[in-house]
Amino acid sequence: MKETYKKLASVSIKGKTERKGNLDYLSWANAWDLLKKEFPSAQRNVYESEHTGLNYFTDGRTAYVKVGIEVEGIEHIDYLPIMDFRNKSITVDKITSFDVNKTIQRATAKAIAMHGLGLSLWTGEDVPELVAEVKKPMMHDLEIPSENWTKVLGYISANKELGLDKIVEQLGKKYKVTTKIKNAIKKEL
Repeated sequence: MKETYKKLASVSIKGKTERKGNLDYLSWANAWDLLKKEFPSAQRNVYESEHTGLNYFTDGRTAYVKVGIEVEGIEHIDYLPIMDFRNKSITVDKITSFDVNKTIQRATAKAIAMHGLGLSLWTGEDVPELVAEVKKPMMHDLEIPSENWTKVLGYISANKELGLDKIVEQLGKKYKVTTKIKNAIKKEL
């Protein structure tokens, strides 16, 4: 098993990956091709529900597929929810055969990756998505005269060599730089 993993992990996937959005992936067809070149006897098992006879399983609300890849007597199984284009689970009443087939192919690629081929593409997949709230820095009003204006005068004095544009750019990260303020800075230079 260790040798199988090492061998598949060392197979280059360079030039075989594709991009969707900001993610790289190895299509099931490329993964299967690379796997079969190294291990021609590898097999895929698509499991069916013993209750329904369908090639997916359901909890009554959503569904998932179960796909196993067997290499050299070792089977790795992947369970993958049937999802839409936004990677959100599809409710059972909306699932189509196309959705099921697409999920089986994705689960095939993931189960192959568990044997080592292209596994690096899945790194971080289990980390919950964090919705980063992008906050703009708080912009402060700059009045003449004020305590902030006194601080700005000290900054201008210490950084005259930067020139007007650079000073305005730097101050603009924290303060609202109006035309009046820009003219006052120009006088200080």
